[in-house]
Amino acid sequence: MNLNKEIDSCMEKQDPYSAEALFATYKTAIYQFVYRYCQDEQMSLDLVQDTFVQFSKYRGRFDERKSSIKTYLFRMAYQLMINRLNKRNRMKKLLPFLYIQNQTDNVSTEDRLTIQAAIQQLPSEQRAVILLTYYHDLTQKDISEILGIPLGTVKSRLHVLLKKLREMLEVGE
Repeated sequence: MNLNKEIDSCMEKQDPYSAEALFATYKTAIYQFVYRYCQDEQMSLDLVQDTFVQFSKYRGRFDERKSSIKTYLFRMAYQLMINRLNKRNRMKKLLPFLYIQNQTDNVSTEDRLTIQAAIQQLPSEQRAVILLTYYHDLTQKDISEILGIPLGTVKSRLHVLLKKLREMLEVGE
């Protein structure tokens, strides 16, 4: 009996949402999403770290009945990224000489570069939808929660941007 109580006690102490376990599971996916969105490696690395720091700070607000942990973390990363980009844009307007675009990309195929360039030309709200849909295999419902927009808006943005991407990527056939 004593051994069973000890095992039960240990099981209760294990946290399925421990920062270490979540970091190991989601760090790469969050990094890829953020990097594909902003094309800034250092900012992406910082935002991954900031996401998990913020999760640790506000983990009590997570409600698994409302969303999955993946959706919650992606939403947190998205909000941090948008705030950081807005702040950077404000600073860029004040001090434009400090910001030089660093456009080094190690993508090996021309097609991938072309698609990536086309995605970067999309408005930011559409870009987030396509990245979360096709690069992170999230459902439209999850995307709706991450971006804080209605499900119908996700669907209409996806429809419009796919049409726009097709037009942008059409080669004179």
